[in-house]
Amino acid sequence: MSTSGTGLVKFKLDPRNPPTMTPEQLQALRDLSDENIDLSDIPDQSNNTAWRRVSELIPEENKQQITLRLDADILAFFKSTGKRYQSRINAALREYMFAHRG
Repeated sequence: MSTSGTGLVKFKLDPRNPPTMTPEQLQALRDLSDENIDLSDIPDQSNNTAWRRVSELIPEENKQQITLRLDADILAFFKSTGKRYQSRINAALREYMFAHRG
């Protein structure tokens, strides 16, 4: 978890090491009814914002076509995740770039 001066907390879930809950916490969660869930911090969703594809938000001229050699198992993994696997490869590379900026 990381924090900055904005007061926001960023948390990235590590699927290999998920957070654990005590038996008491699990039971309290099971006992919680829908009426007792505090939804006051959720922003208003009534503005009917239309959904758009990510490709509509990023100009096409921002992309460059290249030839890139990837290991077969890496390519097979991303292809197995469905359509737009190249966009997911791009997102993974972007995360790497952000993590290694000086």
